[in-house]
Order: sequence, then structure tokens, then C-alpha cells
Amino acid sequence: MMMPQVNYLAVLAAGLVIFMLGGLWYSPVLFSKKWVALQGKTMDQMKADAAGSNMPLMYLGAFLSGLLTAYVLAAFMSHMGRQSALIGAHVGALAWLGFAAPTSYATALFSMKPKQLWLIDSLYNLVAFVLAGAIIGAWV
Repeated sequence: MMMPQVNYLAVLAAGLVIFMLGGLWYSPVLFSKKWVALQGKTMDQMKADAAGSNMPLMYLGAFLSGLLTAYVLAAFMSHMGRQSALIGAHVGALAWLGFAAPTSYATALFSMKPKQLWLIDSLYNLVAFVLAGAIIGAWV
């Protein structure tokens, strides 16, 4: 099997967008208050948990995860013919629908966590996949 033709600058841009979206998604501007409440914790408890962890390493892990998502999406898209932002967004939505949503939902069913928590996390993935696909598809 040949290595896919991937635009690494598009992958980097998409990975950065995924990372920045996560910062916005889980901020007070959007869903942090509801997300923390659904975790069954207070903001002070979450801050205490974060203080005991290696935040730079966690941010690096989140960024690398976004890069990996963008790379694999670009690799999938490289096997397609014509590309555009709209086609990339469609591929991103289908990747979410076929892979991320059902696997995370099955996990959520057995974790006994509130379904609203799954919804917040899963919709972040949907928006991230769609944006990454659009960036990669437009960058041809």
C-alpha cells in the first residue's frame, strides 16, 4: 500500500483548529459550567484535580490527538477524487457519524454518566471533524 498524498500544512492547520476549538468548547464561553456540573463536580474540585496533574503534558496530548485526527482524515480524503471544503466537511461528518459517535455512545451507555455529557463531548468531535475536513478539502 502506498503512503497517502497528504498536505502536511493543511494537517497542521486543521490540528491547530481542533485544539483551539477544544479550548473554546470547554471554556465558560460555551460549555464548561454545564460540563463540570455533569461530571458531578464543582469548578473548585476540577481546578484542584487539574492542579495535581501535568497540564502542559495534557495540552500536548490534546494537540497531538488533534493532529492525528487531522492526518487520518487527510489520508482518507487522499483516496477520494475531487476535493473541496464542502466535500471535506461531509467526509468529516461521516467519519464522526460512523466512527466517533457510535463508539463514544456505546462507552457512555456503560459508564453511567449523563447522556448530556456524551452530547457535549460528541458534538465537539462533530464540529472538530467537520472543520478539519473542510480545511483539508479546501487546501488543495
